[in-house]
Amino acid sequence: MTLSAWPAAAQAYPTRPIRLIIPLPPGGGADFIGRVIGQKLSEQLGQPMIADNRGGASGAIAGELAARAAPDGYTLFLGYAASHGINPALSKLPYDALNDFTPVTYMAQSQNIVSVHPSFAPNSIKELIAAARAKPGQIVYASAGFGSATHLSAVLLAQMTGVSFTHVPHKGAGPALIDLIGGHVQFAFASLPAALPHTRAGKLKALAVSGLKRSPTVPDLPTVAEGGLPGFETNQWYVLLGPAKLPAAIVQRLNAETNKALNAADVRAKLEPQGFEIEGTTPEAAREHIRSELAKWAKVVAGAGIKAEAGR
Repeated sequence: MTLSAWPAAAQAYPTRPIRLIIPLPPGGGADFIGRVIGQKLSEQLGQPMIADNRGGASGAIAGELAARAAPDGYTLFLGYAASHGINPALSKLPYDALNDFTPVTYMAQSQNIVSVHPSFAPNSIKELIAAARAKPGQIVYASAGFGSATHLSAVLLAQMTGVSFTHVPHKGAGPALIDLIGGHVQFAFASLPAALPHTRAGKLKALAVSGLKRSPTVPDLPTVAEGGLPGFETNQWYVLLGPAKLPAAIVQRLNAETNKALNAADVRAKLEPQGFEIEGTTPEAAREHIRSELAKWAKVVAGAGIKAEAGR
């Protein structure tokens, strides 16, 4: 649909600043991609896109704020793997991840790297699994927190292999990596943007990436699936959402403009070296991605018998 064919309301939109709620503190992958895309959308739409960081409760606080906002296109939300994939399986949230939001586009994903301390013997996923089998429960891993994508990634690895690990949750990815670099734990699933600088500096040893395909950023690194676990996939991912009942014409406008921004050369030059893989989909595809992730993590959490109150 061309711009001239859209309803007048969509053609006029936006006429004032747009708030983009980012459900994490400044710094980190969600904040980075939110601000990069927000700046580009500001240029394209001719109105400021104001980043509003609302950390806490793994996105639940920010999610409730966004879900209750007026569906007028002036409050948007950066959903991610925890807020719209994992958290609904762990606890009762003040929002419905599917029904209280209008998907705009599945923006991008970044893979996790299975990282180990350089002194830890395994040099591959197969060797890590073998070490865990030889010493049940004695291999210790760090995560960014209970219920985080990095926690549930290790849970999925344990489920698919039948081995057991010991989990040490941290308050964020930074502290988890510090513990790993210090040799206090043996391994961790860490987001590619966070772990890559330490890997290149020799402070960590990378075993594999967590996507179904190798990462363009580190193409020589095999996937976990290649290490003998077909179908294994866990990613950090980001979707742009509005509140429920966002008018279709505004959704179409935002979808077109956001996908245009994602594919702009200057945006790609900022995101891709950091390990982001650009997607840019239809609203329907974004909704289906959320639906698929909700089902996946509900099964993993139920299978592991994880209770939110035990770790939060």
